[in-house]
Amino acid sequence: MRAFRILGLLVILSLALSACAAAPAPAAQAPAAQAPAAEQPAAAEAAAPATSGELKVAVLAPLSGPVPTFGVMTRDGALLAIEEWNAKGGVLGMKIVPIVEDSQCTPDPAVNAANKVIDQDKVHYIIGEVCSKASIPVSEIANAKKVVEISPTSTNPVYTLDKDGKAKQYVFRACFNDNFQGKIAANFALNNLKAKTAFVLLDQANDYVKGLAEVFTADFTAGGGTIVGTESYTAQDTDFSAILAKVADANPEVVYLPDYYNIVNLVTKQAKEKGITAPFLGADGWDSSDLDLKAAAGGYFTNHYSPEDPRPEVQNFVKTFRETYNNATPDALATLAYDATNLLLEGIKAAGVDDSTAVATALTEITFNGVSGQIHFDANHDPVKPLTILKVTDDGVKFDSVVNP
Repeated sequence: MRAFRILGLLVILSLALSACAAAPAPAAQAPAAQAPAAEQPAAAEAAAPATSGELKVAVLAPLSGPVPTFGVMTRDGALLAIEEWNAKGGVLGMKIVPIVEDSQCTPDPAVNAANKVIDQDKVHYIIGEVCSKASIPVSEIANAKKVVEISPTSTNPVYTLDKDGKAKQYVFRACFNDNFQGKIAANFALNNLKAKTAFVLLDQANDYVKGLAEVFTADFTAGGGTIVGTESYTAQDTDFSAILAKVADANPEVVYLPDYYNIVNLVTKQAKEKGITAPFLGADGWDSSDLDLKAAAGGYFTNHYSPEDPRPEVQNFVKTFRETYNNATPDALATLAYDATNLLLEGIKAAGVDDSTAVATALTEITFNGVSGQIHFDANHDPVKPLTILKVTDDGVKFDSVVNP
């Protein structure tokens, strides 16, 4: 596939030895030419400056660990954007070289990956990480080292903010944050589902889940609803019978579960086995080809886009992605990684120079019409953009509605 295929063939041996090889084979596996381009050639070549005609961009994605489908889709969305730019001559006349690292959606591996791409590979730009609990520590490193980082999907508000509550100069996100997502979920529960009572389930150790639960609770209560129970679990739990018994006793009209699809699959299946009929409501972490549709059927979740959206930007992207990746339908992870990469490269183009400080400034000034909507950044480096509500059915995830900011 053009020049990018050649690059994939040249590095296939090193890929077999890389951390990315630990990822389980996903349903939407990228073709060989799109595999992670882990750089293993001679040190002199790896350290070549931009003046050699190359621009390195790191992609940190969880290709192994608890949520590998997130990583595969993130990687594939980012690589598709890079391939398209390279087909048009790159950016500022430079060929874009992706460096993909498996960051596992976990703090320590993500930090190690960030240090590696910054200190060894000498990158100035990072797409990733995906999960807030991993992106937050990576953002501290990137900001301190003046490396521009755009997370496609890290929604925790703290990610872009320093200890004083001000935007980190070099840190951005392509997704809306949890304050917006949690508020819309609460409003949807109150106004669309007509729920007056809710039960909240959360993992207190997960920044993403905890932040969403807190915002939902505050906004649902402020809107006149009542939280009839809140129960915590851990990411390692597999038996949720004890907390689900409390849900059944409380008999809420909606259950808020803003976690990743692997936890959602377990909880919703066990809830149906217990006869709990209240709809579950979640967040963008539900979005995965591995979501158990039968278990989660009847539920809703907030998300960044729907492949059923008729906008030309969406339909053209879906068509190209399917043609590139064995007819796989891109989820929100792929879409946001595609948008994040395009945002970064538009920022570099607008800056007119490979300089992270100039690029960070340029990003605050651009407006970009992405697949997930028209994007411009606010003072906290959060994008101002629409949100999509999706419904889970036995037949698949269906478009429900769009909510504008």
